[in-house]
Amino acid sequence: MVKRSRIVAFFLLILLIGSSMGATTKNILNNIKLGLDLQGGFEVLYEVQPAKKGQKIDKDVLADTAEALDRRINVLGVSEPVIQIEGKDRIRVQLAGVKDQNEAREILSTQANLTFRDADDKLMMDGSDLKQGGAKQTFDENGKPSVSLTLKSAEKFKDVTQEILNKAPNNVLVIWLDFEEGKDSFKTEAAKTDPKYLSAPTVNQVFNQNTVSIVGNFKAEEAKNLASLLNAGALPVKLHEVYSTSVGAKFGEQALNETILAGVIGVIVIFLFMIFYYRFPGFIATITLSIYIYLVLLIFDWMNGVLTLPGIAAVILGVGMAVDANIITYERIREELKVGKSLKSAFQAGEKNAFTSILDSNLTTILTAAVLFFYGTSSVKGFATMLIISILMSFLTAVYGSRLLLGLWVQSGLFKKKSGWFGVKKSDIRDLSENVDTLDLPTRFDKLDFVKPRKTFFTISGILLASGLIVLIVFKLNLSIDFSSGTRIEVVSDKPLTTEKVDSVLEKLDLNSDDIVISGDENEIAAARLIGVLSKDKIAEVKTELNKEFGHEPNVSTVSPTVGKELAKNAIKALLIASVGIVIYTTIRFEFSMAVAAIASLLHDAFFMVAFFSITRLEVDLTFIAAVLTIVGYSINDTIVTFDRMRENMHKKRRLKTKEEIAEVMNVSIRQTLARSLNTVLTVLITVVAMLIFGSEAIRNFSIALLVGLLIGVYSSICVAGPVWYVLKVRELKKNGPIKTVKEKKKYSDQPQV
Repeated sequence: MVKRSRIVAFFLLILLIGSSMGATTKNILNNIKLGLDLQGGFEVLYEVQPAKKGQKIDKDVLADTAEALDRRINVLGVSEPVIQIEGKDRIRVQLAGVKDQNEAREILSTQANLTFRDADDKLMMDGSDLKQGGAKQTFDENGKPSVSLTLKSAEKFKDVTQEILNKAPNNVLVIWLDFEEGKDSFKTEAAKTDPKYLSAPTVNQVFNQNTVSIVGNFKAEEAKNLASLLNAGALPVKLHEVYSTSVGAKFGEQALNETILAGVIGVIVIFLFMIFYYRFPGFIATITLSIYIYLVLLIFDWMNGVLTLPGIAAVILGVGMAVDANIITYERIREELKVGKSLKSAFQAGEKNAFTSILDSNLTTILTAAVLFFYGTSSVKGFATMLIISILMSFLTAVYGSRLLLGLWVQSGLFKKKSGWFGVKKSDIRDLSENVDTLDLPTRFDKLDFVKPRKTFFTISGILLASGLIVLIVFKLNLSIDFSSGTRIEVVSDKPLTTEKVDSVLEKLDLNSDDIVISGDENEIAAARLIGVLSKDKIAEVKTELNKEFGHEPNVSTVSPTVGKELAKNAIKALLIASVGIVIYTTIRFEFSMAVAAIASLLHDAFFMVAFFSITRLEVDLTFIAAVLTIVGYSINDTIVTFDRMRENMHKKRRLKTKEEIAEVMNVSIRQTLARSLNTVLTVLITVVAMLIFGSEAIRNFSIALLVGLLIGVYSSICVAGPVWYVLKVRELKKNGPIKTVKEKKKYSDQPQV
């Protein structure tokens, strides 16, 4: 009997969820803040240094500096800036969507310490004598832009002008911005055509007033910015740039459009694959995957997060994780149907058996994402944050959402005799009276033996890794400036570029680069690496000149040697900590031999990717580290699912008495999970290939790293992790005899004890 109420409930639920999503999606997308890599802008990491001798940089000083920077950003009119205090002496500032990056950088880093000095550089007054908000942009009697200052005390200004007047013929009041003791001098600067001081008016009379006017060679905008700076107040410290990156608006817009296109194409292909292969459950999966994407964006909006290019990649990759959970469940339901169980029983058993695999695999991936978040920088943190949200939401929708929606149809009884709707042929279904266990079900991979060729697998991996090590020693890695320090300039043009053209423009700027790479579909993008870190003034000059030459604002990134070393150190530390964490977790949840096998597989994948990048000379940057740790998560995810099936099959045997039984457990488990492994990696590969073909140039290396890592990850889970476990278990068998696979409970006699 068909329970129509369940079907009606399904459609009402879909109508409710769909209408809610439709009504709010537009607002959510409009509310989400885009990172500087998606709309242009710049990011700078400052090292906070004492402004005076003996000044200590503590939490209060850092907080005051961050507050002062915030006031200056308000002058720029930039909405929702990101200012973060990092460590003991660093402040990171991110300004997305800022129109004039050169102006913003200048306003941020200028200390704005106003001083009034005599011709001998003696301090007469400073910024503390300025009335709060007393600086205004004005015009002098000749119509030239000037800055009018209102002082706190007219009496003090009277005394100062009297003292200056008495020093005739050197009766000048020199107005300085950021005067440096021991470096700056009025007599030296006065001989220059463009002196560093703002102005040096001659004092011919005593002024009994509280206003003074700064008249220099200002443009109206410069005078306005100076007035705003003085009103915002001087910085209590000096700021030294140790890392900076800027993205032109053209780059940001292009990256956003291309990555979204790649994501849409990838997701649509995955939806079609799920429906084609898994039939009706696949259709349910497309619904829950749509809900998953909506929930990820909703929560990210609630968190007031900033969406970056790697963050979008994490959402797209999260689709693969969500698909994996559905695939594991549907494969288990198919197995239960094949042993003769009713659809309701198969659904319940499949959901129950799949849960532990999904839980363990998701937790290990969250572990790697958490390590990435803790040790990553801003963009990598954004990727890790989005990956964690994606995993949590995929677990919620794929496990509970799919269970609810598919359960309504199963409980309705509509598919009671229609196993074909679940992708199971009637000819493959055994009679329940035969008492066939899922362990004994045939698979399409039954002819494959993964134990006998284990030495071949080990030899292949050994040769590949040894070759990779030699290549790595000889050629090393093509490190980006993230790890090697220096400057990277990236330009985009509406016309095809050549290395000669870019090189000639750089030479005009007195810059030399022996590493210029042309890319893009029409050779419209060029990237040049320079040795050394450019100053903020030089960066401003470069951006202005390249914008004039190519018609678009370039990307300019600088990394100091100190930060480069720190990033490399943190990357290695992150990988090691993730490995140790996975060993501990796998040992607790499974057994030590499985933990060792999992880590062997994990390190195999990570090193292979490093060797691959060394051979291909692809640039290793921060997103490469994110890719390596993502692959670590996916690889361990695949291995954990296989080990979960091994654990289940071991428990069914209760004891492993011979190495043939150990081999049987391994072979059967891999065969049973191989369809799931291939389907999962196929769906993730679909998204990665879509990003590779249609995605932004900025994540091209990231996509390549994921593609290679996914392929090698499947190989290692099957041909490295499993055989390593087999070798360890055979040794355990020889050493200790038959291996108990379940803890046996003590048996108590039913007879009363005397």
